[in-house]
Amino acid sequence: PLLLLLGPCGREGKTIMRVGFVGLGVMGYPMAGHLVQAGHEVTVFNRSSSRARQWLDEFGARYAATPREAAARAELVCLCVGNDHDVSAVLSGEDGVFAGLEQGAVVVDHTTASAGLARELETEARQLGLGFLDAPVSGGQAGAENGALTIMVGGRENTFQQVESVLQSYARCVKLLGAAGSGQLAKMVNQICIAGIVQGLAEALEFSEEAGLDSAAVVEVISQGAAQSWQMVNRYQTMLAGRYEHGFAVDWMRKDLGMVLEEAERMELELPVARLVDGYYAEVQAMGGGRWDTSSLFARMRAINAGQQGGSEGSE
Repeated sequence: PLLLLLGPCGREGKTIMRVGFVGLGVMGYPMAGHLVQAGHEVTVFNRSSSRARQWLDEFGARYAATPREAAARAELVCLCVGNDHDVSAVLSGEDGVFAGLEQGAVVVDHTTASAGLARELETEARQLGLGFLDAPVSGGQAGAENGALTIMVGGRENTFQQVESVLQSYARCVKLLGAAGSGQLAKMVNQICIAGIVQGLAEALEFSEEAGLDSAAVVEVISQGAAQSWQMVNRYQTMLAGRYEHGFAVDWMRKDLGMVLEEAERMELELPVARLVDGYYAEVQAMGGGRWDTSSLFARMRAINAGQQGGSEGSE
């Protein structure tokens, strides 16, 4: 069971809530930690109990044996799992979150999942007397660790108002963008932007290298102008060094772009850049880079151009 509510407000006047947190992966682990540090009464569930024990050693709080137990007496349950199937698995069934919640509680799903699933779950939650928000995040592992995530939210205004201050425990921006599913659609917009920006940066760095320029010096200059982006500032050095262990994995980006392209097809909308870059990420996977971060498009650029140069040399 969760700890009792000790008082109405936290140190900064924020509401203290009994929170269940399901999923202690790269993102969920620090997010749940920020909730403890903000003074909330937290109980966690994770499929890997060893990961949960590691989290408990660091942050304290309580561990539940099932998602239902994590939800018992909780006013809010946050999910941060892998995909649509995982979300459904931890919410449904006799050991699921829905079975453990009392009427009036809220579920916030931070998983990047489909907009259709978000709409279905919001309807199911309302039938059970619960609130539901789809609230995917952006900012990567560093954003989660630093409590500086951007949270895109879909759902009802009154539900959002119940938990907004709690979500701010690990976010620099939390915004309600519309009805259920709107958060997931906004995350798709985010991923479309990232795909195009990273491919452009990969091509630019490869061009700079082949032109014999000092790429670091070039980036220092152009990052002060219109070409500047978060990806440029935070990833160019690791890209040039061939290090791709920072942040969001290619496997997960392909999952997200797959949902983007599926939703676009439903809308009868063509997204040529997103489709092209999704294919490039498939090539990175074929190179063995499924767990590399998304900036590894640069590794593909280098491999392609190295192969072309090798082929030219061999034909002379």
